[in-house]
Amino acid sequence: MSNSTTSCRLRRGLMTQSVIGPGDRDLGIAYAKAGRRNRAEEMISKFDPVRELNSMRRCTHTYFRRYMLIETVLLAALIIGPFMPVLSVPAQSAAEFDIVLANGRVMDPESNLDAVRNIGIRAGKIAAISARPLRGRTVVDVKGLVVAPGFIDLHSHGQDDENYRYKARDGVTTALELEVGVSPVAAWYAQRDGKSLINFGATVGHIPAKMAVMKDTGAFLPRDNAINRLSTPDEVRQITDLIKQGLDEGALGIGFGINYVPTTTRAEVFDLFAVAAERGVANYVHVRHGGATEPGSGVGAVQEVLSDAAATGASLHIVHITSVCLRQTATCLSLIEGAAKRGVDVTTEAYPYTATQTRLESAIYNDGWQESLGITFKDLQWVATGERLTAETFARYRKEGGSVIGHSIPEEISRLAAANPRVMVASDGLIENRQGHPRGAGTFARVLGVYVREQKALSLMDAIRKMTLLPAQRLEKAVPSMRAKGRIKVGADADLAIFDPAIVIDRATFEQPAQYSEGIRHVLVGGIFVVRDEKIVEGVKPGKAVRRPLRDQKRLLEQLFFGQSQNVAQKRLLQKSTSGNEVSTETR
Repeated sequence: MSNSTTSCRLRRGLMTQSVIGPGDRDLGIAYAKAGRRNRAEEMISKFDPVRELNSMRRCTHTYFRRYMLIETVLLAALIIGPFMPVLSVPAQSAAEFDIVLANGRVMDPESNLDAVRNIGIRAGKIAAISARPLRGRTVVDVKGLVVAPGFIDLHSHGQDDENYRYKARDGVTTALELEVGVSPVAAWYAQRDGKSLINFGATVGHIPAKMAVMKDTGAFLPRDNAINRLSTPDEVRQITDLIKQGLDEGALGIGFGINYVPTTTRAEVFDLFAVAAERGVANYVHVRHGGATEPGSGVGAVQEVLSDAAATGASLHIVHITSVCLRQTATCLSLIEGAAKRGVDVTTEAYPYTATQTRLESAIYNDGWQESLGITFKDLQWVATGERLTAETFARYRKEGGSVIGHSIPEEISRLAAANPRVMVASDGLIENRQGHPRGAGTFARVLGVYVREQKALSLMDAIRKMTLLPAQRLEKAVPSMRAKGRIKVGADADLAIFDPAIVIDRATFEQPAQYSEGIRHVLVGGIFVVRDEKIVEGVKPGKAVRRPLRDQKRLLEQLFFGQSQNVAQKRLLQKSTSGNEVSTETR
């Protein structure tokens, strides 16, 4: 029987309104039992409503009715589901995989697996995890190396090829711009589609929306209008409309940098938290103040957004907790942990360095910065030259504009955050023409080398969890496809970081930030090597968009397949069928 005939037979049986016939049921079960993964799983994992509709139109069987389309997915799932362990390809199977990673120390933070295993990869997915040898077209012996899920960076401002290369060499397979965010969203995704070394994604940003509406002359961050004056009611409405539009276009949430737009009212922030709660997305927030000076401390700023989250029911992620709370970081972490225990969906992150980086012309360095940050001119380092500043050079460079590093985070505070199992690792990184902060190139290797191996501030498994599973879980409620990342299990995306725990370390410094990390031996994105033997693999661009389903796409499918009326089961199935579509049909 040909493949097309077999597929037609399955489709014909599944599309009837009655229960499928015994012959068709047996055929589906036979696929599963025989390990015909590529045939049995196609009905679910590669389900495309538009393609299925076209296939149906080519058939003339009288049972093909448009309102039964989604039942195909349900009935196929009922057939396949009980046999998923068989479909996982048992260790003794002679099936050949695209890639086999042999003899590695596999560490999965979800199951706590920590053992020598062989991993079989097929079609971009982890297809087998076995204690026995596996056959593959490419077999890489990774004995003595740790095989971990690819690292997920929730706070990566560098979203171009230069930065993706540093990320890949640091073990990062997914880099997301969630704090500042972007606007417009659709255009940002389209620019990177099919051109990225690693996976990418972004929130819709309050900052870029506010800058556009208020005609601020800054580039990446505000420098005048969005800093110095209040938004009018009409401007607030326009900003809100841009944010809602970005969410409609698949943004991962709402990004805030309240500290950079200090005239933003608390009411405006609260109302946008309510929008996030309504849409089921998280807010990723750089809070209103930093430092210990009252009024205007980091503690008070954390309390503001915790209150907004509690009152609206919105999810909240507070970025770089150490750089805003400084010596009050322990108090801020207690606030976050207490709120989480009482039902607020709140998380946080930190980078493992003792200095910040931002634009000198930004509101961060408005009058009073020395008192609030607890530093002075000599603690500021001009990125372009590496020089430490004086009162004179501060005034000159602030007028010119540019990036500055602020040496303000005590080492014991950095270590405190690194050791806390709830605090995710995120870089806040950006390298521009080989200049920037070392966090843009070395964040993840530094945690593994300095805080795990050298200082023993946390276990290797906890460090991996903070870089992989926790970031994936932060996103997966709004982005179901993230359930396939941050883990090593059959069916997960083959985004993997393979490193030598005995030597992994960051090499980037404040003077020379554009230095690749060492000890990250191999990195795979979607089952494709992007780093092999600590070298970038040239000519591959396997990175994919991490994106929420488009609201218009879902509405179109509802109208196309069901018209205006759907029963409850059909609605649920439609939600399931569209929940994993990160990339819009416009940009495929």
